[in-house]
Amino acid sequence: MRHLAPSRWWSTESNPARRDRSAKSSVIKSTTLSSPATCGAPISCHRLPGGCVAHRIEWPDPAVLFLLRRITTWRHGGIILRIVLAIAALLALHAGNAAAQAYPSKPIRFIVPFPAGGLIDIYGRSAAKAISDALGQPVVVENRPGAGGTMGADAIAKAAPDGYTIGLPTISSLGIAPHMFAKLPYDSLKDFTPITNVCIAVGAIVAHPSFPANNVRELIALAKANPGKINYASPGVGTIVHLGVEHFAVLAGIKLNHVPYKGAMPALTDLLAGIVPLSGDASLTAAIPNVRSGKLKVIAVTSRHRSPLPSEAGTIAEAGFPDFDISTWFDMVGPAGMPADIVAKLHGAAVKGLREREVTERFTAIGAEVIGDTPEQFTKTIRDEVVRWGPVVKAAGVKAE
Repeated sequence: MRHLAPSRWWSTESNPARRDRSAKSSVIKSTTLSSPATCGAPISCHRLPGGCVAHRIEWPDPAVLFLLRRITTWRHGGIILRIVLAIAALLALHAGNAAAQAYPSKPIRFIVPFPAGGLIDIYGRSAAKAISDALGQPVVVENRPGAGGTMGADAIAKAAPDGYTIGLPTISSLGIAPHMFAKLPYDSLKDFTPITNVCIAVGAIVAHPSFPANNVRELIALAKANPGKINYASPGVGTIVHLGVEHFAVLAGIKLNHVPYKGAMPALTDLLAGIVPLSGDASLTAAIPNVRSGKLKVIAVTSRHRSPLPSEAGTIAEAGFPDFDISTWFDMVGPAGMPADIVAKLHGAAVKGLREREVTERFTAIGAEVIGDTPEQFTKTIRDEVVRWGPVVKAAGVKAE
């Protein structure tokens, strides 16, 4: 057999048939494979000439292009090429599985859309610790307050869907905000991956001791005598506290003046100082220590059933509004497009951690009931809450400025 020099063997100028076959196979020029540096595959992963097959980069080696061109001109070249591509696909799958099995290989960022020190921050840090203990990796809490929790929720939605950024938005961010903001930067139903509903907390309406009313009926009478003159604080526009109080005001036929704050702690500080006389609270728990010390008093509980925590306050439902039932849920989500196996691992870690006796008791002590439902169940909850809050926002006539 006569051995051709590489330059001659490559050439198609002297052979029309070879030139035609070469033209048909020119698509090989755009073939791409991968680099282990970014695919997450181990250093020892299998290689083909030109790079790892797990992540896409351009093949830089002309010799590889030359070899693939020759394969397509051989009698059984098509079969050989299909085998090569099948092997490449299998290796890519193997590399992807290896990356998933290694998760998490670095700290996880956990975004809490409210300031540090508030009740939501306490829930978030408790959940983050439970996940960290279950996964064996640090879970770092990052507080991103503002716009009723929507700034933090937006940061979650815009993060890479690799499982290394998750967070704890609330019903305010996902269920209420779509009806409050004309230009919400995210879609509650499309831009998140639901992981689990962490917990539900009982809310309340609390007041400074100097406030004249002591219960729901007295509050209604006082507000009717002073329409629009009673200020109440909330953690922000569009929060569950804001909408809960406005919903109550609509049902009771009264007008209260909303004073929004950037988080629960600033609102509580001004309430304790008497700067604002009244406030909604996402959880009765936060008020109990100050109630016991005489610094605050509970006007009403916002859930349908009384809180198991010590408080003599009745519910708004008991005061003549039987359908009034507002509790706050705190949920764990990631950005849309997270791999199912990573979601399953995060969900499993969250449920395992949250159901530890010590963790459950910690949540109970701060007035929350641990839920830990499935991603599918929680997806339905989000959809139901988005539907539920539309009429409430419309009836209250409130919009974010």
